[in-house]
Amino acid sequence: MTEAISSVSSTVGGAEAPLYLPVGDETEVFAAAWRSGLPILLKGPTGCGKTRLVEHMVHRFGVPLFTVSCHEDMTASDLLGRYLLVGGDTRWVDGPLTRAVREGGICYLDEVVEARQDAIVAIHSLTDHRRQLSLERLGGTLLSAAPGFQLVVSYNPGYQSVLKDLKASTRQRMVAIELGFPPAEIERKILIEESGISDVEADNLIRLGQAIRRLDDAGLCEVASTRTLIAAAALMQQGLSFRTATIAAIAGPLTDDPGLRGGLVSLLDAYSTTG
Repeated sequence: MTEAISSVSSTVGGAEAPLYLPVGDETEVFAAAWRSGLPILLKGPTGCGKTRLVEHMVHRFGVPLFTVSCHEDMTASDLLGRYLLVGGDTRWVDGPLTRAVREGGICYLDEVVEARQDAIVAIHSLTDHRRQLSLERLGGTLLSAAPGFQLVVSYNPGYQSVLKDLKASTRQRMVAIELGFPPAEIERKILIEESGISDVEADNLIRLGQAIRRLDDAGLCEVASTRTLIAAAALMQQGLSFRTATIAAIAGPLTDDPGLRGGLVSLLDAYSTTG
């Protein structure tokens, strides 16, 4: 099995929860869906906090987290499991979804629309009243989800096309939580908490981020996310200037086009008061 597609982390009692500042009622909806055994569809732009929300709620529930970064070569076997040669013997090895079903954890499929259709179809029986997983390659074994199991998937609606989207038959099985970039006052708190930068530095970054997000038809595939602002803040906390940090963490990653990059650099210069 491809180890790179998944990671597993168990919640440690007493450990500090990952920082997540709610913007609306998303944590209440998430918790209600978990208690009801309902799957969740997280929708929102890149870097807006979808993964952090999942990590925060996993800590709150005290269950294991199985994260799968979906890609176009990912198959149902990558999720469910397969027979592997182990020490000269052929043994069945559970995939991350199967482990979550057995152990009662949350299986988080990040950017689910990137996965092949057979992988998406494999989750259907877990997203309705059955809450069961069929393992055809394991002799038709039928697993019922353990208490605490939940399926959470995410995707970026603005990044998809007609050819890459969730079918209605899949979407309607889930509770949707729509996320966006947090308002300025919350994003400011996030930057300060995550990086330790000053209030003035945080304000400069927030204004820059909002200015980039207001750009219309600029040719950018993505805008400055909360994640990129945190990265810039972390570089500034290490002694880099506002200009150097924002070029490295924001302008550079957002585009390779010299003209667009130059425009972004001019914009960030206008929002710098710290040098």
